[in-house]
Amino acid sequence: MTKLRFPEGLSAIAGDYDSILCDVWGVIHNGRAIFAEACEALAKFRAQGGHVCLITNAPVPKAQAIRYFEPLGVPKDSFDDCVTSGDATRAELKLRSGQSIWRLGGDEGWEHDRFLYEGLDLKFEDSAHADLLLCIGLRDMYNDQPEEYRDELKEGVDRGLTMICANPDKQVRVGGKLYWCAGALADIYEELGGTVIYPGKPHAGIYRLALERLNALGHTPSRILCIGDSPATDIRGATRQGYDSLYVGTGLKEHGPDFEQEVTDLLADYGENATYAMSGLRW
Repeated sequence: MTKLRFPEGLSAIAGDYDSILCDVWGVIHNGRAIFAEACEALAKFRAQGGHVCLITNAPVPKAQAIRYFEPLGVPKDSFDDCVTSGDATRAELKLRSGQSIWRLGGDEGWEHDRFLYEGLDLKFEDSAHADLLLCIGLRDMYNDQPEEYRDELKEGVDRGLTMICANPDKQVRVGGKLYWCAGALADIYEELGGTVIYPGKPHAGIYRLALERLNALGHTPSRILCIGDSPATDIRGATRQGYDSLYVGTGLKEHGPDFEQEVTDLLADYGENATYAMSGLRW
């Protein structure tokens, strides 16, 4: 096991990599404001010849995920492309042409979530008549609790429905507060004995899409660094793909003054090993 390193900035390790797969929420913004140093670090990495693909578990396709970038002030020169769990979910849904889908979630209503499945040959039914459960999130992520969905989820498990979890994240920090995501419902579904397909991190599909996006731009990644704030998705996903990883402390976990010990303990709690850790992404 490689000993966890704590570089002062990305510049100290940037020369070892030609490509970065970087998480979005919790690394370059928190849903309310950008982390300017993080965006600057990615831009400088690109300026010296590196390539950056943002890789997020947002349960919407790329176009909807990046619509927030300009209002928040995320610079266009900080990334080459972006791939989402929504993109990977659409790829999974394409394999199920003609099936009936039970949709669970819809914080912004089905008008927003339609981007996951519009243009695909799918039908939508209630839980009693569906072939598949598409879990997008909680109906009200700001007020609902995952346990409130247990009985409803059990109906799907009892019918033998496979769940596609459009966002494997269990929680996300919006501003200074944590809110529940689809991954928390998927946990309950599996606990009840149900089967869950996860297109997003830490699973392989979204990483495969990220490399395809960079290849389409004429880049051939060979030395890849994954950056993220979640041991369960970002760090675990990097490890599964055989990539080095950089944990940053600006997302899910609020850290105190003893950052190095806290991160060491945090990763141990998840049974994960990162290559590097920084309190926040900076150059």
